[in-house]
Amino acid sequence: MNREGLLSTEDQQPAVAGTRHYNAAFPLEMVVVVLAAHDPIDRFWDWQGQSIRYWQLGDRGAPVLLVHGFGACCEHWRQNVEAIAQHSTVYVIDLLGFGQSAKPDPIAVNYGIELWAQQIEAFRQAVIGQPTRLIANSIGCVVALQAAVDQPEGYAALLLIDCALRQIDDKKLAQQPLGRRLGRPLLKAAVRQRGLSNWLYRQLAKPSIIERILKLAYPSSERIDPALVEALYAATQSPGAAGVFWAFINLFDAPLAEQLLPQVQAPVTFFWGDRDPWEPIALGRQLADFPSVKAFVPLAGLGHCPHDEAPKQVNPQIVAWLQEGVAAAG
Repeated sequence: MNREGLLSTEDQQPAVAGTRHYNAAFPLEMVVVVLAAHDPIDRFWDWQGQSIRYWQLGDRGAPVLLVHGFGACCEHWRQNVEAIAQHSTVYVIDLLGFGQSAKPDPIAVNYGIELWAQQIEAFRQAVIGQPTRLIANSIGCVVALQAAVDQPEGYAALLLIDCALRQIDDKKLAQQPLGRRLGRPLLKAAVRQRGLSNWLYRQLAKPSIIERILKLAYPSSERIDPALVEALYAATQSPGAAGVFWAFINLFDAPLAEQLLPQVQAPVTFFWGDRDPWEPIALGRQLADFPSVKAFVPLAGLGHCPHDEAPKQVNPQIVAWLQEGVAAAG
C-alpha cells in the first residue's frame, strides 16, 4: 500500500509589490514578475540552434529541475524557487515552444513528449552536469517520466504534481462515451486545420480568458495575481506561439504516465490537488499502484496547480520530499 500524507501548514498571502497592466505590445523580454526576495536571472542556453530560457537559483545541495505544464513557463514556479533554493541548487526551464524559449514552426519541429524529454536530458547534461531530481506539473510530469525512462542514471527522484492523464489520447478512446468515440474523426479533422486553430488561439490568448482558466485551475482563486496572468499572456503573443498550440492540440497519440511508470527506476512521489477540475484525483490514485511510486499525497482543497495556488502549504511538503531524498541517499 502506498503511503499517503499531508503536512498541515497555514496558508498565507505573500506581499504583492505593485501592480501591472496588460499590454500586447509589451516586449516579452521585459516582462518582470515580482518574486519574494531574490529574482532569478533569465539565462539562455542554445539547444539544437534554438534559444532556451532558464533560471538558476541557490548554490547548495543536490540539483533539482522544475518542469512546467502546457502554456506555462518559469514564472509558474515563482512562489516555489526561493524555498527550494534553501536546500538545493534549483533550475527552472521553459520548454521549447513555451515562455521565452524559441517557438519554431511545427512543420520543422516535432513537438511532443519525446522532444521535450530530449530537451530536459540535454539541459541536464550541458548545464546541470550531474544526476538531478525532477519536480513537474501537469504535462510536464509526463515529460519528466519520459526523460527518466530514456536516461535512468540521470534522475535521482521525481515529484509529480497533478500529472496529466491525457484522457483524449487515442489509446484511451475505448474508455470514452460512445458519442466521443464516434466524434473523434471529426474532431481530428477540425483541429488539423491551422486556420481554425489560429482563430481558436486568438480567442483564448487574452488576459481575461487566461485569468478565467486560472480560476478554474485554482479553486481558491487567491493566488491569481496580475504578474502571472501577464507572464502567460506575454508568451502567447510571441512569434510562433499559435503554431505550438496547433501542434499540441493534435497530440492524439503520445506516451502516457501509465506506460512510463513501469519503466521508471527512480522513486516517484505524486502530489495531487483533490479539487483538480481536469485530472480527477480518483483517477490519479490509480497511478499509485505502480511499484516505482513511493507516495501519493492528496492536497486538500487545491486544484490543478497546487504549488502555485497555495505555496505556503505546498512548499514545506516539497522541502520535506527533498530532505527525505537526501536522507535516503545518505
